[in-house]
Amino acid sequence: MIFGAFERMLALRYLRSRRREGFVSVIAGFSFLGIALGVATLIIVMAVMNGFRQDIMSRILGVNGHIDVAGVSYAIDDYDAKVDRLKDLPGVVSVSPLVVGQVMATANGMTSGALVRGIPGLDLFEKDWISDHIVGGSLSPIIDGKEIAIGSGMARRFDLEAGDQLTLISPNGNVTAFGTVPRMRSFTVGAVFNVGMSDIDSSVVFMPLPMAQVYFKYPGSVTNIEIHLQNPDEAQDVARLVRGELGQGHRVLSWEETNATFFTALQVERNVMFLILTIIIIVAVFNIISGLIMLVKDKGRDIAILRTMGATRGMIMRVFLIAGASVGVIGTLMGFGLGLLVCNNIEAIRQGLMRLTGTELFSPEIYYLTQIPAQMNWDETIAVLLMSLFLSLAATLYPSWRAARTDPVEALRYE
Repeated sequence: MIFGAFERMLALRYLRSRRREGFVSVIAGFSFLGIALGVATLIIVMAVMNGFRQDIMSRILGVNGHIDVAGVSYAIDDYDAKVDRLKDLPGVVSVSPLVVGQVMATANGMTSGALVRGIPGLDLFEKDWISDHIVGGSLSPIIDGKEIAIGSGMARRFDLEAGDQLTLISPNGNVTAFGTVPRMRSFTVGAVFNVGMSDIDSSVVFMPLPMAQVYFKYPGSVTNIEIHLQNPDEAQDVARLVRGELGQGHRVLSWEETNATFFTALQVERNVMFLILTIIIIVAVFNIISGLIMLVKDKGRDIAILRTMGATRGMIMRVFLIAGASVGVIGTLMGFGLGLLVCNNIEAIRQGLMRLTGTELFSPEIYYLTQIPAQMNWDETIAVLLMSLFLSLAATLYPSWRAARTDPVEALRYE
């Protein structure tokens, strides 16, 4: 065995709190807490960032698609033939023609901007993020091309339910002798959905494609074609195939390009948080170094006596290696357990803190989601644990080497 029973017994005895070494034990305790809290916080933050990114990405892609095709000059003509051609490309799951337009929505004396997405009713029904999250009404009238679907946030804002009327005002109106008159029309709300993203739930209106073509004046054409893929990571490769298939006159963007700024900001924030929280572990590691140095100085006479009794320098070094590493290893394992516990119950913890403080700790209007997601990436978690263990073990090397180099004669002379 690398570490014998003698070294383990002596190291653990040195870590116990006694009157003379009480201050050293306090430093070891703070080092233990620092490493545990640092590891736990790092695991929790990384899990929340991963969950936030994954949830946001799945919801955005579930609603908006993986590849967006738009006309460069005006609209996309002959879209049925192009949709059929794009469906045959490898990796493509579904292709939907769209009419997208900005409008002003008004009802019950309230007015707000909205985004209308005209889509075939059956294609909307096949979107799980919509069809599985209907909280009022039914998608049947939308599939039949008679009514519209709005989000729960918009329904609350305008105090609407399924069956009520919502008036939409489009800036692309009718041209008259007195100028352009905005197009205004009232629609019946057939369904209310809640996908869990505040920007979609509060501002997006789904409308049957034929109705949107009439309302926005796109007869026989669409503004966009939306493509869903089997593997979102292949979006850029498939986008190149789409450009080759459609030729000039079309702007083809993958989801990485469409949301580049948003996901880049998330990645930068994630990296910065990792660096900041790693400093907590490093500070705790320095506490291990200072505590061991003080322990070596305090145990100088004991080390000298052990050396005169036949203990080798290797044995002395292993004693203090075990003493320092025990703090780091136990602290790391405790931090991992605490992080795992919090990640598995983070939403219940948030609800409890909200009831305790009476404040909203996770506003959907700011963070886009209605609850805190946490998704542990085991590769990252193992990397955090290995980093903490490595730093803890590295912190013991110099104090242990210093203890092993203690001269018994000099130590006993000054005692």
